[in-house]
Order: sequence, then C-alpha cells, then structure tokens
Amino acid sequence: MAGVSTYTEEMADIICERIANGESLKGICEDEAMPSKATVFKWLGENASFSDKYARARETQADAIFDEILSIADDGRNDWMQKNFGEESRWVENGEALRRSQLRIDARKWMAGKLRPKKYGEKLEIDQKTTHEVGNSVSALMEAIDGRTRTK
Repeated sequence: MAGVSTYTEEMADIICERIANGESLKGICEDEAMPSKATVFKWLGENASFSDKYARARETQADAIFDEILSIADDGRNDWMQKNFGEESRWVENGEALRRSQLRIDARKWMAGKLRPKKYGEKLEIDQKTTHEVGNSVSALMEAIDGRTRTK
C-alpha cells in the first residue's frame, strides 16, 4: 500500500499535476510511490498552500473531464455490431455500448459540474414575478396599531 507519509512540495506538486490531468485521488494513492488518501487529506488540513494548489488542480480537472466527455461522445467504434440472423449477417446498433457511453458522459458531466459549478454546473433560470399592492392595507394597519406603540 501507499508508502509516503512525509509532506514535501515535490510530492504535493506531483499529486496536483496528476489530479489536474484527470486522475482520481483514489487512483493516484493506489500507486506504491504515493501517499495514502488519509495522508493526503491530513496534508490538506495542515497545509494551506497545498490546500490552495489542490483546489486549483480540482478546477483544472474539470476541464480535463470536459475533454474526456468530447472524446467519449466522438468515439463511435462500438456503436454498431455485426449480428447473424440465420445465414444473413447485418449491422445492428449496439445498445449496451451506447448506454454505457451515455452513463460515462453523464457521470463526467455531473463531476465537472461539482468541481467547477460556475463553468459546468446546471444553469437554473429563475423567473419570479411578485406583485404587492400597498393601497389601503398599509393605511388600515397604521390605523389598527395607532396609539398602541406609543408610550405615555
């Protein structure tokens, strides 16, 4: 399992670079030459400089994930498969591969939106219209409380 436990700037830079390139922290920490996830989390809590670098790396990771989304969407190699129907062979849509690609895209879209919500998050349109009639209601309220709030 992970063998590094002493914090160094070099190790922090390697971790952040790998994250920025799209690797998961789990995958990085499975590398024998890297610290465990618990150690990385400890370093994040103890070192503000590393924490800032890590946050920037995660934002950059969202851009790498966006590039992966494009690659997955553009890769149609497994979209069709040859299927035999008796003596006849036809090309048919490979629904399983298409669904898997869609799942991979959706998972990455969600993750990019969480890592960089302003850039990749869901945009909500808020259309709120409120009307308020001031008219007699304020006058009636003032008359109702007149004299009750004044001290003698």
